Amino acid sequence: MPHLITGGARSGKSRHAEQLALAHAGTVVYIATAERRDDESFALRIAHHRERRPQDWGLVEAGRSLAGVIAASGQAGSLLLIDCLGMWLMRFFDAQGVFLDADWQQQRSALLAALAATPARVLLVSNEIGWGVVPLGAETRHFVDELGRLNQDVAALCSRVTLVACGQPLSLKAPA
Repeated sequence: MPHLITGGARSGKSRHAEQLALAHAGTVVYIATAERRDDESFALRIAHHRERRPQDWGLVEAGRSLAGVIAASGQAGSLLLIDCLGMWLMRFFDAQGVFLDADWQQQRSALLAALAATPARVLLVSNEIGWGVVPLGAETRHFVDELGRLNQDVAALCSRVTLVACGQPLSLKAPA
């Protein structure tokens, strides 16, 4: 069963997921979902994440077909660390900020099916962004709405859900 790790920006959620992955005895595959951008600070964030990962972890850049990557990489005994669902959702906004709803709905459904079917252990990192002020701009509000719905549906599939705040993990859902 998958494990969702969520929290605010710079909460320590990725670091927590990485610590869990370090304890895994088998193969670890890091699935990066962010689209590389020209922004220098974003490139520094990617480099920081890369530096923290062990050299022996596999790396796959997901693109829009996250479900396809899970199906191809998720072997029994392996661990997939997907970082993060919010960055993956951003791939469904075109350069003008238009949301590609048909593509999103198809890939979102495929992701939920892939998570339910994979024999691999899966750690999913996602942003919890629904606690703040309602953002200005239709595109931003749409992003918040879609990520909130995705997080709820992924959490329903997961055997574990952890909220990370100030670097401290808080279990929201655990096996009985």
